[in-house]
Amino acid sequence: MAPVAVAPPVDVLSNKLDKLHLATSKPGAQQPDISYHPDEAKWKARTARRLAEDPSLPSTALPEGFPKVLDSPLVWEGKDWTDESQWTYVLNDDQLQEIDSALKHFHSLAVPQGRVNQSTFPLPTLGPILKDLARELHTGRGFFVLRALPVESYSRTDIILIYAGVSSYIGNLRGVQDRDAGVLAHIKDLTETHPAKTIGAPAYTTDKQVFHTDAGDIISLLALETAAEGGTSRISSSWRVYNELAQTRPDLIKTLSEPWVHDTYGGDPLYKSRPLLYREDSHTIIQYARRIFTGFLGLPRSQDIPPITEAQAEALDAIHFLAEKYNLGLDFRKGDVQYINNLSIFHARDGFSDTHEKKRHLLRLWLRNEDLAWKLPEPLKENWERLYYTAKEDEQRFPLEPEIRQASHGKNGKVEGGKYV
Repeated sequence: MAPVAVAPPVDVLSNKLDKLHLATSKPGAQQPDISYHPDEAKWKARTARRLAEDPSLPSTALPEGFPKVLDSPLVWEGKDWTDESQWTYVLNDDQLQEIDSALKHFHSLAVPQGRVNQSTFPLPTLGPILKDLARELHTGRGFFVLRALPVESYSRTDIILIYAGVSSYIGNLRGVQDRDAGVLAHIKDLTETHPAKTIGAPAYTTDKQVFHTDAGDIISLLALETAAEGGTSRISSSWRVYNELAQTRPDLIKTLSEPWVHDTYGGDPLYKSRPLLYREDSHTIIQYARRIFTGFLGLPRSQDIPPITEAQAEALDAIHFLAEKYNLGLDFRKGDVQYINNLSIFHARDGFSDTHEKKRHLLRLWLRNEDLAWKLPEPLKENWERLYYTAKEDEQRFPLEPEIRQASHGKNGKVEGGKYV
């Protein structure tokens, strides 16, 4: 039996990454002492210092239009859920057979993969159930897990078609995630095959991912394989976090609702500005990724853009640690598909270890349901237009193997001879 290669312990890997972040992310003297991995002691010290400097902060008025309390099924805590049957829909044998028949029907059409949709992937009995679950994302608790697609019974191409076909009943539009109209992403540790300088996002490491949101309305993940150890998927209600901040630190709600400098990592322009928190058409929407403000591994924060403020640094830590406080850990099994409302739910991942025989590997789609979609705030519309309305069906690409997204590729990494160096 071949020897098993085990990844470094999660805490050791995290410490090494943090040291690299701190060593490479020095945009200027004014950038706060903050890294990708949140430090609770630093957060508490920063909070104490800021409150001592200005005791009136907790008396700050909420921004106009932002409510004191959000009352909705989207407001929940992890302890509110006592059994996974509350959020898991288990596919039965008849439904799995219906999915198999839909796959055969799609193949009989001999059309490009991008045309997989409700009409070309017919699910007469399962489809209406999936549409009801889609409503749960927008007006209910905001998440559910579909259990479990038989991933080992199909080729990689066919399981991707099944995943896309089933997901078309949750969201009829697929968002572009990468160059050349790539609408499918692979979430997998690539540190054994790619140098650290080419990796700018924790999705491609075994490292812990802190609470954040992606782009788009609905985030979907299919587990092709789970980790040998660790890697728990965690979600948390941003509406619950909002309520606590609105009650105790309304000044941070104000900070989150004001423009922030978003690093484009050498793009044109060098940075963009927009708020992280919005109130639109009775919905409270948050869109943020911590690494954009702290840097990560091969993508340190750019030195020639304005630093974040101390208030913003405190806000980043506050939303992370509150999300952690109220999180729900999901038992994400092989073949499970996780769907979450990306506009109202944070997600994160524990660090993990792989072996040769068992390597964590997820597939991701960014979906939008045009019938149920929330009204978007103006600063997000341009990105949503690019995500969902620029790639025609016949142009959509579903890569079979992991690729580092262009937006997550390290600044110093380059491609030579078809390989990252």
